[in-house]
Amino acid sequence: MIRLNFSDEDIKVLQRERYHYPDPKVQRRMDILLLKANGLPHHQIQKITGACGNTIRNCFRLYREGGIEKVKEVNYYRPQSELSLHKTTLKAHFEEHPVASIQQGIAKIEALTGIRRAPTQVRKFLRSIGMRRLKVGTIPSKADPDEQKAFKKDKLDPRIKEAKEGKRVLLFVDAAHFVFHAYLGVLWCLARVFIKAPAGRKRFNVLGALNAITHELTTVVNETYINAQSVCELLRQIADQHVGIPITLVLDNAKYQKCALVKELAESLNIELLYLPAYSPNLNLIERLWKFVKKECLYSKYYPTFAEFKAAICDCLNSTHTKHKQSLKSLLTLRFQTFEKAQIVAA
Repeated sequence: MIRLNFSDEDIKVLQRERYHYPDPKVQRRMDILLLKANGLPHHQIQKITGACGNTIRNCFRLYREGGIEKVKEVNYYRPQSELSLHKTTLKAHFEEHPVASIQQGIAKIEALTGIRRAPTQVRKFLRSIGMRRLKVGTIPSKADPDEQKAFKKDKLDPRIKEAKEGKRVLLFVDAAHFVFHAYLGVLWCLARVFIKAPAGRKRFNVLGALNAITHELTTVVNETYINAQSVCELLRQIADQHVGIPITLVLDNAKYQKCALVKELAESLNIELLYLPAYSPNLNLIERLWKFVKKECLYSKYYPTFAEFKAAICDCLNSTHTKHKQSLKSLLTLRFQTFEKAQIVAA
């Protein structure tokens, strides 16, 4: 017979924790000890709790060695994958050499460690080290990360700060050319879906100026070409909308935006033109809006006529700060990725 001495405080803890302790295994131990404290013999404790003799004796041993706190210790057996021993090495390798498929991952892991695992296990392991299946993006090969960084720090960030404080209107300008053809997207479906492709190459051109703070959009549209006259029309609209406050337009180096006609009109309207470094679409906020428009109303959708095609685009653009405001809130943040932070796959 194992003899144990229970203090009044321990009995109170056992009575409480047998119901309220978060681990059921510990709750069972508390039951066993409380029955023991009430003087029940081992065979009755075994019958009441359903625990085997070894479990009961182990519970008593834990209490005798360290009291209630020792009884609360639970060491579950968790088998560890062999791959976890190579976690650091494999993560470092895949950061530099991402794979296109799970089969490639299996082969690469086997080559590096000598361990071969099934696709399900490899997929689980890759997720455990933070890997996800992401679409590869593109960046201009001639982009200058240092120039972009200096532009953002010295020119863009100060104007963003003033815009947030209401001291300046900051707009991002760019043109989008929506061609009347099929835009192929990705769908969850039971079988591959085909959409009709309109014939012809009609274009709907949109020159837009996106307010960095309110996300309101000012546009000039046509079905021919965006040129210097289009930019001048946009400048006049913007000047009429924002009287008595400094205005800055962030725009790329397209010739029709950098010509003398545009610069002279901007100066007369007291509008600052802030030209981005070459090959810097990542620093132009409105580029994200064009992608949103394609995803929202063009991908995987068919419009029988060019008029319906234009109407869908215009409806989306006219709703940037109303219907789509919530969706664009997280997309149009004033955080800009620089290419030096992007992972680039070597040739």
